[in-house]
Amino acid sequence: MIVKNSTGFRAITCLVFLLLAGGCGNVPDGASGKPRVAALLMQEDQFFRLCEAGMKAAATQYGLELSTMNSFGAVDKEADLVDASVARQVDALVVAPLSVKSSVPALERAHRKGIPVITYDGYVDKDIFQSSIRSDQVSLGRTTGQHAREYIAQHLDGKAKIALIAYMALAPETCSMRVQGFREEIAKLPGAEVVAEQDAWLAPQATTVAESLLTAHPDIDLIWAANEGGTVGAVKAVLNMGKAAKVKVFGTDISEQLADALLSPDDVLQAVTGQKGYAIGFTAVENAAKVLQGETVPKEVALPGVLFSRDNPTEVEEYRDLLRELSR
Repeated sequence: MIVKNSTGFRAITCLVFLLLAGGCGNVPDGASGKPRVAALLMQEDQFFRLCEAGMKAAATQYGLELSTMNSFGAVDKEADLVDASVARQVDALVVAPLSVKSSVPALERAHRKGIPVITYDGYVDKDIFQSSIRSDQVSLGRTTGQHAREYIAQHLDGKAKIALIAYMALAPETCSMRVQGFREEIAKLPGAEVVAEQDAWLAPQATTVAESLLTAHPDIDLIWAANEGGTVGAVKAVLNMGKAAKVKVFGTDISEQLADALLSPDDVLQAVTGQKGYAIGFTAVENAAKVLQGETVPKEVALPGVLFSRDNPTEVEEYRDLLRELSR
């Protein structure tokens, strides 16, 4: 599990490098005689690369034959991959479902065949899974909110005008939980006030929205964004408008670009809370292994996020190096 401010973070980083160099990638079915687990990724990005690295580590630890596939965001391809895995008679399925509803039919077919289904990152709204591993979405917002609250108290005398950039129209459930967590922390400061909230989850769109908010509310001191694209766009908008000295940005998710922004001398991005992709992937395959061993596993697992801040540049640099390695 990736943790902050400890030698454990560096140890896991080293382990991931070793796994990427060798690891237990796609193994021909039945080649090892080990229990076979098929894992479906949702897309090819740094978060899912971390998930995959965690899966490989768990497969090695528990003696599994792991094969990984990618649906690339297509529900029909996801269904085909699930059906193909069922036809190969894998022992367990680990899936990041694309849709709470549309992913159900294929997974239900696997469930009816007696194949244990473990979901991660996303979920389905039917009881056909043994365990579901996800980030604690409220915690993702709350963790950054706490850091923002402390910043406001220390640097702005406890008073601030705040704008929020959300993605309610894209994914209202997860976004509302992140916003809830952030707002709960900010509400602890009587002098902190949210003056605007608007949707924008892609960086170009978020840049335009943030510039509009800064124009309409020139007294804004702080912007918080609920996802990576919103955070990237907010930082760019602040720089575009020459407000780096006055407006600070806090956000959600972590990437190479956001790590670079945290390390930039412009002092705009202050902190983000990232998801524990490695831990999510490891726990998903670990729970699959335990189910195959006849053990009872938690139905729901919610992992807190990990804070990356300008105050801890060494940690940010280590994580950025890991992300770069995963991108090779």
